[in-house]
Parts: sequence; C-alpha cells; structure tokens
Amino acid sequence: MTTVFHSPEALRGAAAQLAGELHAGRVYRREDLAHLSTAVDRHLRKLVASGALKKLAQGLYHAPKASSFGPIPPADEQVVGGFLRDKDFLVFSPSAYNTVGLGTTQLYNRTLVYNHKRHGVFRLGNRQFDFRVKPRFPKKLTPEFLFVDLLNNLDELAEDRDAVLQQARNKLPSYDMTRLQRAVDSFGSMATRKRVREWKGA
Repeated sequence: MTTVFHSPEALRGAAAQLAGELHAGRVYRREDLAHLSTAVDRHLRKLVASGALKKLAQGLYHAPKASSFGPIPPADEQVVGGFLRDKDFLVFSPSAYNTVGLGTTQLYNRTLVYNHKRHGVFRLGNRQFDFRVKPRFPKKLTPEFLFVDLLNNLDELAEDRDAVLQQARNKLPSYDMTRLQRAVDSFGSMATRKRVREWKGA
C-alpha cells in the first residue's frame, strides 16, 4: 500500500484504522468506506481535517498520494468513475478538436463527459465537468469520432463556422471512408449525417 498523504495531526482509534485502509491515489464513495467504520461520517470528517482524504463532492473523496510537490490530484477518469459509479464514459476536452486539422485553434478550459447517466455541469474537487448523456460514444478518441463530434458541436465552439465547414469538406477525401462513415452513422447528429452525405455526393 502506498503511503497516503496527510498532515502530522494524529489520528487515533477507529479513524486511524480507517486511514490505514486507504490506498493513495484512489477515489472513494462514502459507501465504499461505510462497512469499515461504525461512525463513518464522523471519521470521514476527521480524515478530511487531517488531510488523509480530500472531499471532491457530497459522498465522494480522494486519498491523495504524496509527492515532493505536494499531494497529487486524482486522474479525471477516477473522479468521473467514482461520481457515476460506472466505467462506461468518455472524458475529453473540446481542445482535442484541434488535432483533426480543420483549422480550429481555440483552447477550452472545460472537460466534457459523455455518459449514459448524468447530464449537467458538476464541480468535483476544484474542477468542473460538463456531463452529457449520449446514446453512443467510443471507448477512446479517434480522428473519425473527433471529426464527427466537432461537426455536431460546431455552434458551441469559438471558431469561424463557415471556415471550419469548408476545411472539413476539403479534408473529407483524406479519411478512410469506411471508418468515417461508421463514425457518422454511430455518433453523428441528423444535421451532420445530412451534411456529410451531401459532401460525398457533390
């Protein structure tokens, strides 16, 4: 077990025993720890006060790992997985659209979470996550998915819409059309499907 970061403040008795069960770097829900304590809420408050746990949201905690620069924050995937109680989601920044080569250059200080359970903007720890319920999304980012998702969300982006559409139309032949069409069929909005169909037929 990796040493959990906490302040020198002494923990005694059951709270100390609970702290001893924590694994550094992990995200915990209250129910994950409830069976280890007869007074879990009181002990969680003590662990947060000592620094052994950081509270991310109601009922959601992180056991920070120590480094020479201080406690290491949890990975986005750990936080989101703990919040959703699920492993089926996709976390990414709209800045990833810039890798597709359609002339987009904006950097976005927000994180999208495509999932099947929650919708809305939630603050978890010191980060905000924009949760969006989607019927389908890939397990990881691909150029084809980013191409399609950029077109889906073009009206939300701080870009020249007409210029991006022209770049997308010009770049279309450079894609493997089988993979791109699969992404369009799986993830494209009605408008995106229609647009790509018109480009291919032109």
